[in-house]
Amino acid sequence: MDLYAFLSLFGGLALFLYGMSLLGGSLAAVSRGWLPGMLERLAGNPLRGALLGAGVTAAIQSSSAATVIVVGLVDAGAMSLRQAIGVILGANVGTTATAHLLSLGGGPRLLSPQSLAPAMAAAGVLLYLLGKRDRAKAGGQLLLGFGILFTGMLQMEAAVAPLRTHPAFPRLFQTMSDPLLGVLAGAGVTAVIQSSSASVGILQALSSTGAVTWGAAAPIILGQNIGTCVTPLLASVGASANAKRAALAHLLVNLGGSGVFLAGLYLLRGTGVFGFWGQAVDKAGIAWFHTGFNLAAAGMFLPLTGWLEGVLTGRGKQRVKIGTGKV
Repeated sequence: MDLYAFLSLFGGLALFLYGMSLLGGSLAAVSRGWLPGMLERLAGNPLRGALLGAGVTAAIQSSSAATVIVVGLVDAGAMSLRQAIGVILGANVGTTATAHLLSLGGGPRLLSPQSLAPAMAAAGVLLYLLGKRDRAKAGGQLLLGFGILFTGMLQMEAAVAPLRTHPAFPRLFQTMSDPLLGVLAGAGVTAVIQSSSASVGILQALSSTGAVTWGAAAPIILGQNIGTCVTPLLASVGASANAKRAALAHLLVNLGGSGVFLAGLYLLRGTGVFGFWGQAVDKAGIAWFHTGFNLAAAGMFLPLTGWLEGVLTGRGKQRVKIGTGKV
């Protein structure tokens, strides 16, 4: 890649991140503060909280934003730690909606990012310029945010297109087939840009070269889910003990889910079940793996929210001592 291609790649990433930021900010303006109130009222139990977290995060396209709101509610005493864990599990699932939107290129041309980007941007600008009310203008910014997000994705794809013929590029992803290295790479990139959706978008753009295999993509996606925990952890600095526990619960869920999932994948791979492991993965495959992992992690931890709450608060340790006669 030459200097222009690198500039184009990072320019596309900048547009992608700005589009996501515009989406979150404009949705907050449209909702006029209903989001924290909804989370507080409807997250009555972990299952309802998970469903709510998934729906809200799919709408605002940011699990980091949803989790930061949850940390704030716990800090204010408006949400219990157990409710927060449920919402966080759902938020992890809801954030995968972005990857599915970005994989629409294989569907009808009208629904492809190439068509959606200019259409949404144009509609957003018109609504913003012609809208009389603040909420209408915010709706225009919402559409514009989608348009900018898709444009950034397309620009990243165009920037990495020359790598298809570069002999060193496939070798790079062959080294990423090492699970630990892939997890670290995914976590590191996501921690730096503080957005798992953007990090997965970069991986989807790279997959258009045909050099990214399932074996390379899977550990990277697991690492991306770990890296996204940085934002809530930063948001919990200086907050109450329970708010810190909520952010730590996010990290423990993603670390535990990634560890179990990675071990299971490589045990099954050794049996020869995954004959496609060395084959190239496309954007849709990345999106579905991302969703499948987070659904599996949510299913694994949702029945354990009470136990996880006890571990984080220390009550679980106390119960063990009492049960063994050691007070």
